[in-house]
Amino acid sequence: LMSAQQQGKGKGKGKGKKKKGRKSIVLKTPKGTRDYDPVQMAIREKVINTITSTFKKYGAVTIETPLFELKETLTNKYGEDSKLIYDLEDQGGELCSLRYDLTVPFARHLAMNRIQSMKRYHIGRVYRRDNPSAKQGRWREFYQCDFDIAGKFYEPLLPDAEALTVMVEILKNLNMGKFEVKINSRKLLDGIFAICDVADEMFRTICSSVDKLDKMSWAEVKKEMLTKGLEEEKADKIWEFVQLRGKPKELLEQLTTRGVCEGNESAKEGLKDLEILFDYLEIFDVLDSFSFDLSLARGLDYYTGIIFEAVMIDNSGLSVGSIAGGGRYDGLVEQFGGENVPCIGFSVGVERIFAILEAKEEAKEDKTRPCETEVLIFSNSNSKTGDLMRQRMRILTMFRKAGISAEMVFKMNPRSDFQIKYAKERGIPFLVILSQEDMENGTVSVKYSETSEETRDIQVSDVVEFVKNFKPQ
Repeated sequence: LMSAQQQGKGKGKGKGKKKKGRKSIVLKTPKGTRDYDPVQMAIREKVINTITSTFKKYGAVTIETPLFELKETLTNKYGEDSKLIYDLEDQGGELCSLRYDLTVPFARHLAMNRIQSMKRYHIGRVYRRDNPSAKQGRWREFYQCDFDIAGKFYEPLLPDAEALTVMVEILKNLNMGKFEVKINSRKLLDGIFAICDVADEMFRTICSSVDKLDKMSWAEVKKEMLTKGLEEEKADKIWEFVQLRGKPKELLEQLTTRGVCEGNESAKEGLKDLEILFDYLEIFDVLDSFSFDLSLARGLDYYTGIIFEAVMIDNSGLSVGSIAGGGRYDGLVEQFGGENVPCIGFSVGVERIFAILEAKEEAKEDKTRPCETEVLIFSNSNSKTGDLMRQRMRILTMFRKAGISAEMVFKMNPRSDFQIKYAKERGIPFLVILSQEDMENGTVSVKYSETSEETRDIQVSDVVEFVKNFKPQ
C-alpha cells in the first residue's frame, strides 16, 4: 500500500501534504456474540443434524418466524426476564423487539392462523441481553432448537410424555455424557405456595426466586423473597417443600402418603398429573433419566402444568447449567386472541451443548474434520504446461458426477508438499495421484492417507469405482 504522501504526489495543491489518517477500527464481535471456525461449524452442524433427525423421526414439521416481533407480542410473557429483551429503535412505524425465544412466536403463529393442532420443530437464533459467559455457553445471540405439540383433542399427559421422550432421545444421541431431567409441576408449586399462605399475586415473583435455587444458596434466595415482601415464616415453610427431590415414583408416593397436599386442589391435581406422566414415561422406557425435584420452577410466566429441565451430571468440570428445558403452556395462544390451544414443548440449548462438545474436542486425538471432502486430485508432475491441470479437472468432474466430494488445488503445477499439507489439514482420506507418465498410459495411483497404502496403475475410467469399493488392508 502507498503512503498518504505517495498518494498525494502529482495532485496539485495537495502535493506533499499528509492526508488525515483513518480512525482505527477495533475488530471484535459485539459482547455476547462470537464467530465459529470451520471445525466448530462442523461440530455444530452435526449437533443440529442429530436434533433435526430426531424431531423428524417423531413426525414433527417445521416452520419459520421473523427474527423480530412486535414489541407488544413479547410484552408480559417472560416475567422478570422481560428486562432481557432487545428493543429495536423506532423506525417511524411499528415498535419491534428481537425475539427472546421461539415459543411466543409459535403461539402467535397458531393464534394468527387459527391453527388447532400441530407437532412442530423450529431451529433459529434468539436474542437476550443476558450477562454472557463463554465457559457456561451463555451468549446474547444463540440458537434454540424447539419441539412443541399443540392441540386440545389429545389424551391428557400423552403429548407431554412424547415431548419428554423426544428430548431424552436427543440428549442420548448427542453422546455428551450423563444427564438427568428434573421434573415438577407448576400446579403443584402453586398449590405449595397456597399451602404456605403466599398471596396469589405473589405466586409468580416467588416462583421466579425459587427458580434461582440451582444458581444460588437457600440463604440468598430467602433473602430475595424477604426483599419482595414475603414473611420469613412463609419462606421457611416453602423451603420444607422445595428441598425435596428423588426418584419420580418414590418421591410421589412419599408426598401422597404424607398427605401434605390434601388441602389444596391445585397441588392434588399436579400430583395426579405427575402420577399419570410417570407411568407413561415408564412405558416409553425413559423414566430412569428423570428426577422429581420440587425446587424446579422455570421462571417464565407462561407455564401452567408440567415443567422440566435437563442438566449434565458428569461434564468434565465444565459448568453449563441447563442444556434443555420446557413445559406445558395452555393459555399462551389464547392471550393472542386465538382459541384455547393447549401446548407442551421444550427447547434444546445448542450453545451450552456446544460448549461441552467443544471442550471434548480439545481433548480428542481424532479431531473433527472441517469438511467432507473424500478425494484430493493430486498432481505429481513438474510440467509447466496446463495439460495435467486439465486432466485433474476432468477426473475431478468424474468424482463429483458420481456424488463423491472431491477437490483439487487451484494451481497449474502445485508443489507436492503443499498438496500433502492441504489434504492433512482437511483430513482428506484419498489422494488420486496423476503424473505425466501415468496420463500417457491412461492410469492414475490412489493413496489412502490413513495407512499410506498406495495402489498404482488404475485405469482412469475405473478410478471412481475403485475409491467407492476401497477396503484398507
